[in-house]
Amino acid sequence: MNRAKEHTEIMKNQDPSVRINNMNEVALGYTKEQAILESERCLNCKTKPCVNGCPVGIDIPKFLSEAAVGDFDKALSTIKESSLFPSICGRVCPQEKQCQKECTVGKMHKSVDEAVAIGRVERFVADYERENGKESKPVIAKKTGKKVAIVGSGPAGAACAADLAKNGHEVHIFEALHEAGGVLTYGIPEFRLPKAIVKKEFENLEALGVKIHLDTLVGRTRSIDQLMNEDGFNAVFIGSGAGLPNFLNIPGENAVGVLSANEYLSRINLMKAYDTSISRTPYPRAKRVAVFGAGNVAMDASRTARRLGAESVAIIYRRGEEEVPARKEEVAHAKEEGIEFMLLHAPKEILTDENGRVKGVVLYECKLGEPDASGRRRPEIIQGSEKVYDCDLVLVAIGNASNPLIKMTTPEIETNQRGNFIVNPDTLETSMKGVYAGGDIVLGAATVILAMGQGRKAAAAINKYLAE
Repeated sequence: MNRAKEHTEIMKNQDPSVRINNMNEVALGYTKEQAILESERCLNCKTKPCVNGCPVGIDIPKFLSEAAVGDFDKALSTIKESSLFPSICGRVCPQEKQCQKECTVGKMHKSVDEAVAIGRVERFVADYERENGKESKPVIAKKTGKKVAIVGSGPAGAACAADLAKNGHEVHIFEALHEAGGVLTYGIPEFRLPKAIVKKEFENLEALGVKIHLDTLVGRTRSIDQLMNEDGFNAVFIGSGAGLPNFLNIPGENAVGVLSANEYLSRINLMKAYDTSISRTPYPRAKRVAVFGAGNVAMDASRTARRLGAESVAIIYRRGEEEVPARKEEVAHAKEEGIEFMLLHAPKEILTDENGRVKGVVLYECKLGEPDASGRRRPEIIQGSEKVYDCDLVLVAIGNASNPLIKMTTPEIETNQRGNFIVNPDTLETSMKGVYAGGDIVLGAATVILAMGQGRKAAAAINKYLAE
């Protein structure tokens, strides 16, 4: 039965009045019956436009057709041919801007909201396997005797490691922090991506034979040159991310009570500061919070602050709602949780009290002018429109720059003016032979799935390089 003319199955969520008092996952997932019904909506288009929208190239119609008849094991095997992390991607990928944007069913309805809920079904089949104690292991090729070093255990590095391990190479991941996962662990909150799921996905990666070395800061502990010339690695993939937060450089930005959203989320997520029964990690407690920016990181930071007791939280963004870059679902959840959206506003100055602590933010009102280089309408300040927003904590979430450490210690690798690695667009090889890079270190701050796509692309090129 085809249900293309019917509506998308609604996924249940925790009630907003309840969830702002806990760190448990907000979205509760599909039931078995919902997953089947939603999968039946797929038209199995011969041209597979949804696959073109998927950065890792999952055969979406195939796995949906398998899920539609209740064969969830086969559906998951199809997904894992292209992605080792379906539990994660099903939760955090911006499907409405990728696979679901291209869905024929959504186009028939003239709304991406009515496209087949590909991500929700992907999440279900992955959770179904885990919750039922089933383990689907990919086929691993014969050992090649080649060694590859992966710098960083975020989405790009993990995806690259998985493909290389499946092709028979000995793979070692070097992670600077004390837990693997990169942004999946330190950036995305528990209520959006439970860390038990991340941990399980990395156990699956280790089951492929990948060795993960924690607390190893490449660029300090070991250099790229040492990895290749002393440690015997035949190739290196760098997925060290974009972990250097940007700031606005406005007056008062060095005040006590101004943090990058990265630092704030790392304390809460990686170091579990919210759970005082197991952690003594300090974090700022605040009543009124201002968050600069409106991307996914801004949503994560604002919703986290709400759960940590803030009475009011405001997203301050210089453009309008149509330009908000965060996932549509995250914006909707933030609004349900009482987050205020101060759109068409830009910070001018952070005000402090006699002790140098934040007490407010001076804001300009803005209007939208002509489109800029990004294609979005450029915000223009309205002179004389200043107002004060009282707050005792400011979280800056306006993007990140590339991690500079490896460039500082590896001058052979060329970078652009933003510090991003310059790579061959077809192979992702850097200017240093045998050294590849992908993810945020190349793209700037991007999405989890785009980083994974780059990791897979680099792995394919490394396979060819090692076979020469």
